[in-house]
Amino acid sequence: MTPRERVLAALAHERPDRTPFEFEFTPPMLETFREKTGADNPVDYFDLDIRSVGGKPTRQPGDFSAYLPVELPSGSVVDEWGVAHRPGSMFHFTKMIHPLANVNTVEELEKYPFPDVTAPYRYSHLPDEVTHLHDAGYFVDGFTGHIFEQAWYMRGMEALLTDLVLNQELATFLLDIIVEINCHRARCLAEAGVDMIRTGDDVGTQKAMLMSPDMWREWFKPRLAKVIAEAKAINPKIHVWYHSDGAILPIIPDLIEVGVDVLNPVQPECLDPEMIKKRYGHVASLWGTIGTQSIMPFGTPQEVAEYTKDRMRTLGYNGGLVLAPTHVLEPDVPWDNVLAFVETAREFRDF
Repeated sequence: MTPRERVLAALAHERPDRTPFEFEFTPPMLETFREKTGADNPVDYFDLDIRSVGGKPTRQPGDFSAYLPVELPSGSVVDEWGVAHRPGSMFHFTKMIHPLANVNTVEELEKYPFPDVTAPYRYSHLPDEVTHLHDAGYFVDGFTGHIFEQAWYMRGMEALLTDLVLNQELATFLLDIIVEINCHRARCLAEAGVDMIRTGDDVGTQKAMLMSPDMWREWFKPRLAKVIAEAKAINPKIHVWYHSDGAILPIIPDLIEVGVDVLNPVQPECLDPEMIKKRYGHVASLWGTIGTQSIMPFGTPQEVAEYTKDRMRTLGYNGGLVLAPTHVLEPDVPWDNVLAFVETAREFRDF
């Protein structure tokens, strides 16, 4: 099988020749990879099954000076949405400065310089890029954007959650702008021929939802449905991947209802992947399931290998599984554990 055939078979709940897999590194782990291999690109070096495409950076960055401190901390970077990221405590972590923290009316928000995400130049390259990757045999996906996360990055989490109760006009206006932008991304990706769109929001903690399921259903379910519908109107068979860390069991039926058919990362420290497989495996595939809070940093290479085999036996016996660590790999993950995961995922067939 080609990589694309392999992933498509798995997502169609058919048994592929082997279980597809992927993973990503934090910057310190990327440096370790370069030191260990002499290579620069892990996706190419390990010949992973999945390739991702997306829009080009903006040529017209907004002027956010009215929304951010006059002097930003040293090392700060302002993204195209106006969110300032200052260096955090370690590794890839940053601390955000929220540009909409002091914006409290729709009239003020109407003046905000939202990015030109819908500009045609940002997506004109996609059809050729997707065709090239398909011709090379790869499965291709693209990211449509966050909704909840993008809104709280801009507004601040406490402020946004308060808005959902006390300033609903502002919350509605902000979320709807983000959704329209994400709908445009979804259309462009579907028109370019990607096999899957990625979306999602971290709405779970280790033990429960970050907000009540009913609040999520009121504010975010219909908006997520709208983004998915835009892609499916162009390609009804396009796969839809949804990411949320944490304990999101109450909304899994809602996700499936609006068109999600790939659940990520199915964090084993918070959810039971075998229960999810038994309950929803006939309509949704699992993408992830390899714990980055447990087995990857703290297991031995042999334990990682056996854990990976067990995932394939219990979750991938009839397809419906793409193996992946449940988050980017941090520098506390031993390099030999990375190799154990990759080699086992690539070679193991007895499932």
